[in-house]
Amino acid sequence: MLLLIDAGNTRVKWALAPDGRGGGRALGQWVASGMVEHAQVRELASGWQGHKVTHALVSNVAGQAMREALEAVLGLQPVPLEWFASVPGRAGVRNGYRNPGQLGCDRFASAIGAHALFPGEALLVATCGTATTVDALTADGLFLGGMILPGLGLMASSLARNTAQLPQVAEHLDVSEPFADHTDAAIVSGCLAAQAGAIDRALAAHGRKHGARRCILSGGAARLIAPHLASTPTIVDNLVLVGLHQVAMDT
Repeated sequence: MLLLIDAGNTRVKWALAPDGRGGGRALGQWVASGMVEHAQVRELASGWQGHKVTHALVSNVAGQAMREALEAVLGLQPVPLEWFASVPGRAGVRNGYRNPGQLGCDRFASAIGAHALFPGEALLVATCGTATTVDALTADGLFLGGMILPGLGLMASSLARNTAQLPQVAEHLDVSEPFADHTDAAIVSGCLAAQAGAIDRALAAHGRKHGARRCILSGGAARLIAPHLASTPTIVDNLVLVGLHQVAMDT
């Protein structure tokens, strides 16, 4: 089995896919998958016990301490391990960053996943997590660059105390009206408007220059933001893992 790991800023997600070129399953169709908070990272291996892992491909944007923790976990069942990194080109996507290695490996993996799922389309890829990233891809697979802004929780925490869990707050509030009549809803409404406005503006700009019409939305806050966009997005869960799967099949 091929083990795919996405160590993000808040959580670590993993998936198992059949090993070997072609994979035997469509992208995003896993044999097993799971997720843990950073504090539970040493419990990861229990999720894939009983499966013979032959290779691991890991995207890590959570720093050196997380890398060391993952190395310890993966060392319990020694397998060949590849740390996915941003390079000038891989799996059908060319990296247009001025310094290709500076691009976050999670953003590069997401771009690869998006291009693999929708080949031949100019795409906007918005990942709504701890940070929100909004990236542009041309139809022939050139990663043009993107935007980085605070995610919903970070935006809210800059305005008021105890609002870092904004996605949970937002689930219980009606923000269908743009102008709220109490503070919690006003914060939610403002942050959602800022997120949606950035994505809408980016899609319009990418559409004018490269004909992009599809916005792919991923990340924990994707379903909260989606209803506030001017056009209907395509929601793809675990896009980083999808990209890693494509990289493994393309190797």
